Amino acid sequence: MDLLSYIEKGGIIGYVLLAMLTIGLTTTVWKYFQIIQSTRNRGLFIQEMLGSINQSKDKALVLNYVKSSLEEKLGELEKGMGLIKTIATLAPLLGLLGTVIGILVAFETIASSGMGDTSTFAGGISLALVTTILGLIISIPHYVGYNFLAHKLDTLEALMYKDADTILIGKEQ
Repeated sequence: MDLLSYIEKGGIIGYVLLAMLTIGLTTTVWKYFQIIQSTRNRGLFIQEMLGSINQSKDKALVLNYVKSSLEEKLGELEKGMGLIKTIATLAPLLGLLGTVIGILVAFETIASSGMGDTSTFAGGISLALVTTILGLIISIPHYVGYNFLAHKLDTLEALMYKDADTILIGKEQ
């Protein structure tokens, strides 16, 4: 059975989970390349930032400008991270919702037609299992991706502050 068959069996929740998967993976890949590019070009950013304040002799003013510039740049890079984290959190909850709906459908079928033919309630059980699986399949890579990207951002932040400190110390001497 292929992925689309599973999604069809998951009903509306399956399609919502598919949309979440598409949006989440796209965002994760986009953030990855954005962070990698910023890591490679961090020296340029630091030089441009410090070049614009090269004339100032006020050390406190320079440090405040550097801090706010770095925070602004890192804030731009953090945009979209919340979406990835939200998908990692919501996907298993939607899977659980599908589980509850599927079991409810199965019990309603049993209540209306009895246990004589098991195929009558198998659709509800199938919905329950498929949505649970889909929710976990979507959640796990987003959770891992979010943590990976958060680590990359933390590393980039440390490198940018270190680079700025190195350049500022060099200018004082």
